[in-house]
Amino acid sequence: MSTTAGRSRLRFNPKLFAIAVIASLVLGALLGYVAKQTGADWLATTLDTIGSTFTKLLTFTVLPLIFTAIVVGINSLRGLGGGRVAARLGGKTALWFAITSLIAVAIGLAVGSLVQPGRGLVIEPDPEKLQSIGEKTQGSWLDLITGLVPSNLISAFAEGETLQVVFVALIIGAATYSLGEKAAPFVDFNKAAFEVIQRVLGWIIRLAPIGTLGLIGNAVASYGNEFFAPLLKLIGSTYVACALVLFVVYPVLLALVAKVSPVRFFAKSWNVLQFAFVSRSSSASLPLTRQTTEDLGVPASYANFAVPLATTTKMDGCAAIYPAVGSIFIANLFGISLGPVQYLTIVAVAVFGSIATAGVTGWFTMLTLTTAALGFPAEVVATGIAIAYAVDPIMDMMRTATNVAGQIVVPTVVARSEGLLDDEVLAKPSTPLVDRELANA
Repeated sequence: MSTTAGRSRLRFNPKLFAIAVIASLVLGALLGYVAKQTGADWLATTLDTIGSTFTKLLTFTVLPLIFTAIVVGINSLRGLGGGRVAARLGGKTALWFAITSLIAVAIGLAVGSLVQPGRGLVIEPDPEKLQSIGEKTQGSWLDLITGLVPSNLISAFAEGETLQVVFVALIIGAATYSLGEKAAPFVDFNKAAFEVIQRVLGWIIRLAPIGTLGLIGNAVASYGNEFFAPLLKLIGSTYVACALVLFVVYPVLLALVAKVSPVRFFAKSWNVLQFAFVSRSSSASLPLTRQTTEDLGVPASYANFAVPLATTTKMDGCAAIYPAVGSIFIANLFGISLGPVQYLTIVAVAVFGSIATAGVTGWFTMLTLTTAALGFPAEVVATGIAIAYAVDPIMDMMRTATNVAGQIVVPTVVARSEGLLDDEVLAKPSTPLVDRELANA
């Protein structure tokens, strides 16, 4: 038997792998339902352990991937036209972050005002959840500073501070860019490290069917408590608002501004959107998000810069839609009236405060930041969040999928506006990163 033949037999069949992932979704949901209905704590714990272990395996690659990708990405911008082009790309990226956040928060307010989640509810929060919410650090404008600058480089990585790692990577990337050839060995090292991390990621992704089973199983096992039915309006408002952004706003921007077919966009991004929905983590989805962006024709040099930055600060689901819907929910729950001034405050916080969010904690930071700006008493906010916390995982699935879609759409729009989008790459059918890494690993 030849070496080539041996390798081909060892490769996974992409179609069979996709079927395995779908089967894992179904089986995981079934096992979660059984665990919930029978009170089988051992089964729920097992599903939770499987899912959390898979997410941790993905997550441990995120920070080094972000750091190396940004350093390499900034230096790759040299080939796109130099410092002025790099500055213009950064400015346009930030501008589109703000524009899409503005649209998302407006939709969140419109849906929340129409549905009025929380109105007429008389329920008490779980005392343990209320205590845990009170112990969390509330969002504040100081997070813009304290959450950005690390005390040292090691602590940023050791403590998993994604936003701080992005900040450090931007500084070091800019420094290496300015040094040119003097910093070439360091940049080459980061390029090699980036490739190594990608290969490790390919091995981890082989476990996707098992991880998916645990993630969805644990999610199903956690739902269905006595708070679920009364909170259907809150869940429904979040899903409807996110769906409008995901399936209406983004496709319109793609079609009219980026000149990209929404059908092609979803064909190439569906893989990562599914993963984001199940994993509930923009950070864990980062490698898939970055590759999908490249598959849409965005140059790797820009994608390596824009996507890690977007993963940290571009969260339309968590940082724009949910704070709007959540604020209306809490206001209705306690009979607090909201007028035009309060709505404008919510919009301002969503547009200018989203940089304070980071990773999976973004929704909490932004919701508490928004309610603080509205002047809600701390005990009202804590009680409202504790009540909603019971169904937060099911809302977080849709919020995260919306986050990730926006993290792909903005770089695509910016790349088209700069004439950087490769239409040949865009037109080619692409193999999802999961299948690609399975074939190469």
